[in-house]
Amino acid sequence: MPILVLNCGSSSAKYKLYDVKKDIFVAEGMIEKIGEKQSFLKHKSSDGKTISTGIDAPDHHMAIKIIIETLMHDNHGVIKSKDEIKAIGHRVVHGGEEFSSSVLITDKVINSIKKFSRLAPLHNPPALYGIEACIELLSGIPQVAVFDTAFHQTLPVEAYMYAIPYKYYTKYGLRRYGFHGTSHKYVAGKAARMLKKNLKDLKIITCHLGNGCSMTAVDKGNSIETSMGFTPLEGLIMGTRCGDMDPAVVPFLMEQENITTKEVDNILNKKSGLLGVSGIGNDMRQLNEEIAKGNERAKLAIDMFFYRIKKYIGAYMGIMNGLDAIVFTAGIGENNPWLIERVKKEMSELISKFKVEILVIPTKEEWMIAMETNEIIKKS
Repeated sequence: MPILVLNCGSSSAKYKLYDVKKDIFVAEGMIEKIGEKQSFLKHKSSDGKTISTGIDAPDHHMAIKIIIETLMHDNHGVIKSKDEIKAIGHRVVHGGEEFSSSVLITDKVINSIKKFSRLAPLHNPPALYGIEACIELLSGIPQVAVFDTAFHQTLPVEAYMYAIPYKYYTKYGLRRYGFHGTSHKYVAGKAARMLKKNLKDLKIITCHLGNGCSMTAVDKGNSIETSMGFTPLEGLIMGTRCGDMDPAVVPFLMEQENITTKEVDNILNKKSGLLGVSGIGNDMRQLNEEIAKGNERAKLAIDMFFYRIKKYIGAYMGIMNGLDAIVFTAGIGENNPWLIERVKKEMSELISKFKVEILVIPTKEEWMIAMETNEIIKKS
């Protein structure tokens, strides 16, 4: 019986149906522009059948309903009845300090996800919409929450605390949480298998580089340091996010530009990073094309992006007191060989001294969610 994986965003719902016994995907797709005048469905089954069509999806409940109907459709469907679905795995961005692993969804878990919505206001509420829709539309089918933050719950206290008054940690939960945990966990495990070594014997740096970027120090299978913090804004330079920055920049910009908290947050999250520095865009391919034409700001954006990665690699080597492998994954990490070559060249002495393996591993977050969902269901 297949497992349905759902990843609900503020205006989208991605899905993937897996046959966990055969270890293959059966169908996948996405509904975009939920809540707008014209929503859009893209669907693909493992036998090559595809559809791409406009739909009416005013909310996530209707989007999930359409996904179920699409999976059961006479022409392009892959199941005859929704009862064939063994379980549903949901990607949930924030589990706070409460969840260090995936869990079967109960009323208590739902209440916790709601509670942590204050820490992830753009991500947790859509996940809840998907969960609540499935409770109604797929009644009786078990659901599992797989948290982005769970893998990083092994961070030591000195790594996750901020040096601000302690009362803000106890009052608001202000600390580093880290994200992309499902991806970091998957590629670290895959790296160990590729190296034919036990994960517990390895020191690995995993680099999830997409439009959002994060790096994690994985020591003996545990995340002990990660670049994203209280929110996904901290750490590396990203497509449109600034990453690490002097916090005093925020009040300075607000005073000088006479802008609100919401406006400065928008600048740092959506107008900074590669886009902000280059003034062109956040697409690595476009920036490299511009560099070939002699665009200095495009070159500066790339140089800054790489410098931050190199800086974190060096820091994580020091934290772990050694290194066995660096893993690159996600859109930028998987598709830019120049990045790997530059790491090899500019960090050649350290890499050769520690005999560091450099690997490129495509991430499989949906597969990981399906596997974790299957394990939870088997135990329940």
